[in-house]
Amino acid sequence: MSPSLPSRLAGWLRERLPIDAVVEFASHKRVPSYQGSVWYYLGGVSLFLFLIQLTTGILLMMYYQPGIQTAFESVRFIVVYVRFGWLVRSIHQWSANLMILAVFLHMFSVFFTRAYRRPRELTWLTGMVLLALCLGFGFSGYLLPWNTLAYFATKVGTAMAAVVPGVGHGILELLRGGKEVGAETLVRFFGLHVAILPAVFTLVLGAHLLLVQIQGMHEPHSWADVPESKKRYMPFFPNFVLRDLLLWLIVLNVLAILAVMFPWELGEKADPGAAAPAGIKPEWYFLFMYQALKYFPAKLGPIDGEVVGILLFGLAGLMWMLVPLWDTRLPAGSRNRTLNWVGVAVVLAMIALTAIGLTT
Repeated sequence: MSPSLPSRLAGWLRERLPIDAVVEFASHKRVPSYQGSVWYYLGGVSLFLFLIQLTTGILLMMYYQPGIQTAFESVRFIVVYVRFGWLVRSIHQWSANLMILAVFLHMFSVFFTRAYRRPRELTWLTGMVLLALCLGFGFSGYLLPWNTLAYFATKVGTAMAAVVPGVGHGILELLRGGKEVGAETLVRFFGLHVAILPAVFTLVLGAHLLLVQIQGMHEPHSWADVPESKKRYMPFFPNFVLRDLLLWLIVLNVLAILAVMFPWELGEKADPGAAAPAGIKPEWYFLFMYQALKYFPAKLGPIDGEVVGILLFGLAGLMWMLVPLWDTRLPAGSRNRTLNWVGVAVVLAMIALTAIGLTT
């Protein structure tokens, strides 16, 4: 009996690709199985949402036309006339927000489980770069529909760069392509969003995943004194992979419900000559910083309060990114307790400031 078509295809691929070696590696790879194993799946969810972003972004790019005379009209054409265009755009917007949320949760789970410690410092650093790139995706993509809220929010957001001492105005003009938000800004943000950021993100993501594969999943620190025979593991393939895929399916269903029940509104076309509408705010993932800057006084000595606030946020972000370095300098007895309090304070501050920003 001659082999079936799938069998022949599998044989053809095995002759040309190291499929058996990959399956062998995956079947012997183990994942720690304990109460905190649930946090391992956040990285996979973030990856899944990025793939959805990539797919829907390519579909939208087929119809989108960057330009102050064409951007809004092309998005409206997608929403109104392209079959299921409104759904693709809504999925793209919702998956962007869910991806940023998943990456934030993944980052905090790594922080609280101390998975950034030796030898995983580079994994943490590449993960932080990926978080920054996700925020860059959100900021650059927000302007592309060229609606009123996006225009004025981008104007406020880019203006914050100007307060950086020395190089602020240069950064502002680099972002805007001039002194004001206009056609050059839109083209630059489009290039960032669909070319530069995806290319950099893909490279850093590849390095991040490679490091995870080389170093394996982080084991809980409580296992340090546990005999190897009493540690519990699950096979990466198929056990962990199938659970990961099941969670992807759940996330896909949640995303579909959000996209259908709460389709993303287009709003009105931006009018640069009009006054900014009341209550302009950045997206929720920037709102805690925006709200915190309101509490700084207009002047702190000879320096603007906003400048001090932005510099403090930059310093805090750098310290957070370099936590594997200063973690080891804390007293060993109180290290975990101190880091837990720092992490809880950061989480509560972000939630509180975001909530205040949304309600005021």
